[in-house]
Amino acid sequence: MRFPKHLRFIGLIAFPLVLLASPGALAADDLNSGDSAWILTATALVLFMTLPGLTIFYAGLARAQSVLSVMMHCFSVCCVASVLWLICGYSLAFSGDGAFIGNLDKMFATGIGEASMSGSIPETVFFVFQMTFAVITPALIVGAYPERIKFSAVILFSAAWLLLVYAPICHWVWGGGWLSSMFGVMDFAGGLVVHASAGTSALVLAAVLGGRRGFPGPVAPPHNPGLTAIGAGMLWVGWFGFNGGSELAANGSAGMAILVTHISACTAVIVWSAIEWIRFGKPSLVGAVTAVIAGLGAITPASGDVGPVGGLIIGASAGALCFFAVGFVKRTIKVDDSFDVFAVHGVGGILGTMLVSVLAVEVAQGSWQSQFVSQLVGVLATVAWAAGLTWVLAKIIDKLVGGMRVDTQTEIEGLDLHAHGEQGYYI
Repeated sequence: MRFPKHLRFIGLIAFPLVLLASPGALAADDLNSGDSAWILTATALVLFMTLPGLTIFYAGLARAQSVLSVMMHCFSVCCVASVLWLICGYSLAFSGDGAFIGNLDKMFATGIGEASMSGSIPETVFFVFQMTFAVITPALIVGAYPERIKFSAVILFSAAWLLLVYAPICHWVWGGGWLSSMFGVMDFAGGLVVHASAGTSALVLAAVLGGRRGFPGPVAPPHNPGLTAIGAGMLWVGWFGFNGGSELAANGSAGMAILVTHISACTAVIVWSAIEWIRFGKPSLVGAVTAVIAGLGAITPASGDVGPVGGLIIGASAGALCFFAVGFVKRTIKVDDSFDVFAVHGVGGILGTMLVSVLAVEVAQGSWQSQFVSQLVGVLATVAWAAGLTWVLAKIIDKLVGGMRVDTQTEIEGLDLHAHGEQGYYI
């Protein structure tokens, strides 16, 4: 259909005016609907990792008397972290050009509207995608201290840790800070920002808090390994959004990230279970699902930079190294990191961060030695910052709440009734 000439002439004049009068019309030119749709989906997948994935995973590992307290910790951390991310967490991590920390220009999402863009996606989408990372990272630390910590201490520590530990490290690596700008550290989806930081803090906090009753001797076994396996399956699926979404685009790199993520997890399970079978005569379900998390955590920093063979190597390495790290933490240095956050997330994240310097496609033909040094600087800085700040926060919060640890009777009877007035099971 052809319009009359005078209507076409009017249209040519009116079209620019419509663009100027329509908020976001110009910004929409940069919008890629495919990328946006994928990151929206990935955001849901990453939140699914915490609620319900991590929540159920940890709940199955706890005693029956404290199963609800562990779930309450995960839910509460999610809510506190999300609100703090809005207030100033996002701004500290992703605004400004400071080498160490961002500024407060984007407090309460100031300047972030429907028309504002972050690359090819709306900044609102980037904001909430990164929020889900800020949620799961302190939630991982929940596995270090179950069954023996006051609920008030959990809230205070998680809130302070997010702003003082997570936000600076996030800025160093992903927000244009010194590790990225000065050393070119490679951390595609959070080997340093998420896993090394949370794992290190978990180890320090568990050491300060002390072990569960009976530790370093036998402690109560997981009350429901099947529940843990269900949670691990949810984490596995959600991790496709975690790693695949970190490309911030719906493209081949995102597809490769998902592929190598799956390969790494599968390989880690095979290696871990084989070691258990050889050493103990039986492969366990809890061991297998723990290996899943080890393989997923280890491939995270490398998932956008390695191919399938790289995923295979990282998964096999994680399955072996994390298996022995569990025993080292509990039996050699005698720290009751109850659900093995450091041995799995910390060691796995550090392992993948270092191996990416050797296995990454873009450095395979170049000088891997210089990248190795850069990765090592990133690991040392992350571990030192997380460990130091965690120790300080633990000591301060211990004073504020009159001791972070619950009394002996509460620990014996379980936190569900004493802290929340509920029971997970009524018999």
